[in-house]
Amino acid sequence: MTITDYLMNIGLIGLVVLQIRGHKVTRARLLFPLVATVFVATQFLHTIPTAGNDLVLIVGLACVGVALGLGAGLVTNVRLDGVSAFAKAGLVAAVLWVAGIGARMGFALWVGHGGQAAVTRFSILHHITSGTAWGAAFVLMAMAEVASRTGVLYLKARRSGAVIERGGLLRAPVAA
Repeated sequence: MTITDYLMNIGLIGLVVLQIRGHKVTRARLLFPLVATVFVATQFLHTIPTAGNDLVLIVGLACVGVALGLGAGLVTNVRLDGVSAFAKAGLVAAVLWVAGIGARMGFALWVGHGGQAAVTRFSILHHITSGTAWGAAFVLMAMAEVASRTGVLYLKARRSGAVIERGGLLRAPVAA
C-alpha cells in the first residue's frame, strides 16, 4: 500500500469520527462522500474485467459494500432539529463502516506481505482472471458502501420532514 492509500483510508475513518459527533444533514454533507469516493475510484478503477468469474467477484463484493452501507445508515440516528435533520452515528454504525475499510486495507496488506500466492491459487480455482478484478471489486465495494449509506441518510432525513439545506461541510455541529 502506498502513502496515498493509507491517507485515503485514514480520511475515511475520520469520517466515522465526524459521524459519531453528529452533524446537520445538508446537500453538501450528503454529496461530499459520494464525490470523494467517485474521485478516488477514478484514480484506481480503469476497467471492469468480465472474463471468467470476475463479475461474480465484483458484484459479490459490491453487494457486501451495499450491506455494510445500508446497515450503517439504518443504525444511524436521524432526527428533526428545527427544520433540519441531524444525523448521529453510534457504535454499530462505526463498526460497520470500519469493517469495510478494514477488510479492504487488511486484504491489501495481506497480499503485499505473503498472501499473494494464496490469492493466486484462489483466483485460479474460482476462475478469477486477474488482480484487476480484485481491485475493481474492492473499489466498487467502497463506492457501494458510501452510496447506500448516503442514500439511507437522505431518505431518513426526508422522512423526518426536514428541509435539506445547501449547507457547508465545515460548520460546527448542532447541539445534541
